[in-house]
Amino acid sequence: MAGEVLQLRGVGVRRGRSNLLRDVTWTVNEGDRWVIVGPNGAGKTTLLQIAAAMMHPTEGTAVLLEERLGRTDVFELRPRIGLASSSLAAEVPPEEKVIDLVLTASYAILGRWREEYDSTDVDRAVALLDALGCADLVRRTFGTLSEGERKRVQIARAMMPDPELLLLDEPAAGLDLGGREDLVTRLAALADDPAAPTMALVTHHVEEVPEGFTHALLLRGGEVVTQGKVDEVFTAEHLSATFGLPLAVDRQNGRWYARSTR
Repeated sequence: MAGEVLQLRGVGVRRGRSNLLRDVTWTVNEGDRWVIVGPNGAGKTTLLQIAAAMMHPTEGTAVLLEERLGRTDVFELRPRIGLASSSLAAEVPPEEKVIDLVLTASYAILGRWREEYDSTDVDRAVALLDALGCADLVRRTFGTLSEGERKRVQIARAMMPDPELLLLDEPAAGLDLGGREDLVTRLAALADDPAAPTMALVTHHVEEVPEGFTHALLLRGGEVVTQGKVDEVFTAEHLSATFGLPLAVDRQNGRWYARSTR
């Protein structure tokens, strides 16, 4: 039986009078590929922040890679978890070179300073960028990249420290159709790689779920609607309840589609 990579029990997050998450119980096992789906304000990003050890729950327990939040040094834990998110991208200096942005993930920092990297580190960074179709961006600065290029570079950075858990927060958001399809295809190849880390991806749209993802969790108003194997979760009944409108759901060639029937 695969080991548990992440275990949340009765997790809640409060900010003032608002409950961002309420009574979330979720287990991710080694080798799983999870997708977290829900409307705006559902709590998806908050859930991923806890999974990335970037936030502590107000209630319940969170155990990441056998370390319980609140009882471990998160600065030692975070390098074992790869995270790509728009909030991280907003912190990247525009003049930061792509190669340096990927390399500094080894130290879980932003902005190259006095760290030492050997040729093996550089080779790995270039190989990751190449696998995501952006090896030609190595010497470019982050501020000159298109949105699609930024997304792919962020994923390369998230994978640089060879994480045990890879978290992707809306990786296809803001991309045009061509950029989205290119990224989804590359993520499907990653999901199919048995050497790739355990993965969890957040999205608003089932159309952005790459082929090969095994499990799904649906969130609405900070609460879990349902979770389990993706083909049991992505039903018209469950997705309609999640988004609050009647939906028809279909699957073609491994990809999911949903449309309103109103």
